[in-house]
Amino acid sequence: MKSSTKDKAKGNLHQVKGKIKETGGKAVGNESMENEGKGENVKGEAQEKAGDVKKVAGK
Repeated sequence: MKSSTKDKAKGNLHQVKGKIKETGGKAVGNESMENEGKGENVKGEAQEKAGDVKKVAGK
């Protein structure tokens, strides 16, 4: 599997995990968990974008 594909897949995974944590944190009123989820979501978006850049750079 190409490095860019791995980055995109890992980025998507982080986004999903982040959304779950964020939603769970909101549901139970845990602001810390909610913020952690937001951070993980942003990390996933950045990793996915890095995969896009690698894909374009490799062409």
